[in-house]
Amino acid sequence: MRESDAMSTLCEELQLADCERRYRALVAEIAEIGFIHRGSLVRRYTRCGNPRCRCRAEPPKLHGPYWQWSGKLAGKTVSRRLSSAEAERYSEWIANNRRLSELVAAMRLVADQAIALILRGEEPPSAEMPSSHRAGSMRQPARPHNGTADETTEVTT
Repeated sequence: MRESDAMSTLCEELQLADCERRYRALVAEIAEIGFIHRGSLVRRYTRCGNPRCRCRAEPPKLHGPYWQWSGKLAGKTVSRRLSSAEAERYSEWIANNRRLSELVAAMRLVADQAIALILRGEEPPSAEMPSSHRAGSMRQPARPHNGTADETTEVTT
């Protein structure tokens, strides 16, 4: 092995070790995150239907604040009114969920860098593939359908 190849290999090993260290640090941060919850939290002020209420005055003094959580449950958008104490908890859980998403995105970037380093050090596959690995080599006849037995189904692995 030439000296330049040895230096290149050492540099790649150091870069890979750095990727692994950063990846483990991100995993450790994830372990510290508390409960998570999806959705959004809004503070609302409303008007009532009473025409003599303070909320109809000039300037209006709206009712509230009212806290509302909105999110998807079983594929449907759901809204729920919350107390101030519940809103504080939901706010923390939603922030934890956002932080988790950021950390997972960072993990993906580090993993992409590590994978590029790992694959750069591997030998490229030979141009000739065994016939058992070529596309279309796993063709099997399909079961007869509506009286035709000529159909084939391609199975990919």
